Amino acid sequence: MTTNGPEATCLTSKDYYFDSYAHFGIHEEMLKDQVRTTSYRDAIYRNKHLFEGKVVLDVGCGTGILSMFAAKSGAKHVYGVDMSNIIHQARKIVSDNGLADKITLLQGKMEEIQLPVDKVDIIISEWMGYFLLYESMLDTVLVARDKYLIDGGMIFPDKATMYIGAIEDADYKDEKINYWDNVYGFNYSSIKKIALKEPLVDTVNGTVIVSDACPFKEIDVLTAKKEDLSFKVPFQITAQRNDYVHAFICWFDIGFTQGDTPIYFSTGAHAMYTHWKQTVFYTPTTLTIVEGETIQGTIACAPNDQNPRDLNIVIEYSFHGKYGSEQHTCDYKMS
Repeated sequence: MTTNGPEATCLTSKDYYFDSYAHFGIHEEMLKDQVRTTSYRDAIYRNKHLFEGKVVLDVGCGTGILSMFAAKSGAKHVYGVDMSNIIHQARKIVSDNGLADKITLLQGKMEEIQLPVDKVDIIISEWMGYFLLYESMLDTVLVARDKYLIDGGMIFPDKATMYIGAIEDADYKDEKINYWDNVYGFNYSSIKKIALKEPLVDTVNGTVIVSDACPFKEIDVLTAKKEDLSFKVPFQITAQRNDYVHAFICWFDIGFTQGDTPIYFSTGAHAMYTHWKQTVFYTPTTLTIVEGETIQGTIACAPNDQNPRDLNIVIEYSFHGKYGSEQHTCDYKMS
């Protein structure tokens, strides 16, 4: 894809999104994410009897690693679909590994292409994004499911659960948020308001989590509908120690539950590193919380109107504790 000349003016944010996935660095990061890649490998290899002789669809196949896992597990044929130009390299990789007769890679949007087969037995996809749903391909997987998956077919993975907790993060909040109160003697607090609206994706040390974890959204990929990806749900978290709360933290767990050997992994701060890290939502004030006290609220998420791969997230919360009470509505945008 070129960005020079008159054609550049026709490019949309979606074009840049798809083209970004042609760059090797993104795929290197994902492949080197051992939790991610070995979970998929184990879920497929440990259930080879489910893949034996089956037709498999890999949605968003990237470099073809999942397609090759499926082919090595005895799939009759694997069809991989990806919009990005990485698919040209993926075809070379598949050929170099002697699997060109087992894997067919198609470039295009899943919503628009036509597979050479009417139905598939299994769909595999690594569709998850930051905060699970940012730049997520889940809606595309649902389209593929409704169009191609046989009745009683399987999807790997098939379960996702999102969690919220609270963290003490004074040092980083001072560095990233409160910095704007005084910039070389000048008031930059207008930028502080903007900074508070931008969730931070980062690796959080599990020791700074001060509350329990509340699961607030569960997704069953076999039955979910596109409208389920916009939601407003309640949460309640309880302090596990006396501390301060500077932000909320969110993460997700993934489950491959359809096989005889279920496989799970977590992207939480308590678990091994993944490239999804965790998502931090800084609050406008600091709470002083005592062990056993609770924060109650709702968390809402919906695709942005201008760019559906971006997310609008609203966290409403109230707190009534020994050292004060707070009630806020915080708007965030992941873009």
